[in-house]
Amino acid sequence: MGSARDYFDALSAAGRHHFTLAEAVAALGGSVVAVRAALRRASQRGEIASPYRGFFVVVPPEYRCLRCLPPEQFVPQLMKHLGEPYYVALLSAAELHGAAHHRPQRFQVMIPKNRRPIECGEARVQFVARRGLERTPVVEQNTPRGRMRVSSQEATALEIVGYADQCGGLDNVAAVLSELVESLDQKKLLEAARLCPVVWSQRLGYLLELAGSDDPAGVLADHVRTKGATLAPLVRARSMKGAVRAERWRLAINASMEVDP
Repeated sequence: MGSARDYFDALSAAGRHHFTLAEAVAALGGSVVAVRAALRRASQRGEIASPYRGFFVVVPPEYRCLRCLPPEQFVPQLMKHLGEPYYVALLSAAELHGAAHHRPQRFQVMIPKNRRPIECGEARVQFVARRGLERTPVVEQNTPRGRMRVSSQEATALEIVGYADQCGGLDNVAAVLSELVESLDQKKLLEAARLCPVVWSQRLGYLLELAGSDDPAGVLADHVRTKGATLAPLVRARSMKGAVRAERWRLAINASMEVDP
């Protein structure tokens, strides 16, 4: 059987840092049992890691302390291996778009259906399910291992409001939005809003207005009015009883918000 270390070096030299068990068996020429044993020893030495069953990454020396590659350097390759559409989303997308003061604890990835989170060394990946995600506007960003799909600034702004519970609550969402707002394109925001539940536009518009961002808020106000939105709570899980109404947004303001303009 060939040398596992030589195989890893050859992959890295070719600019590839991932492989499957089947590929390793074919390249090393041993039995599945023997190759598994060799990979297990390499993992114990910190040379490789397995973020998903049967899928491995080569860990270069600079990442040995993490005991895995950073998620952005293996998630695109893993999703291709699984044959699933994806994009980096929510707080992770916001960070990539410049909201750097709110670094998420987990790398958040949008996929079509629920999937268990990944824990590989220090790498943490959280999967969030959304139907119809193929329509979501995305941009591509470079990583040291290739290209990665990321929700656009406008889609990110809407989704962190829509998935506020996954983003540290609405107060944290408002703080993230304050760092994203300058990069929002009004036309693209409206296009993204048309692909989302209208209540996301209601809540996002209110937060933008509260922060003094009148232009993007105005675009969303027109959208909310056109869609004939019904009264909704600002915070989904709280009662609307006795709440003040923001008529422009058809929202019951059932939580106090402080947004820095």
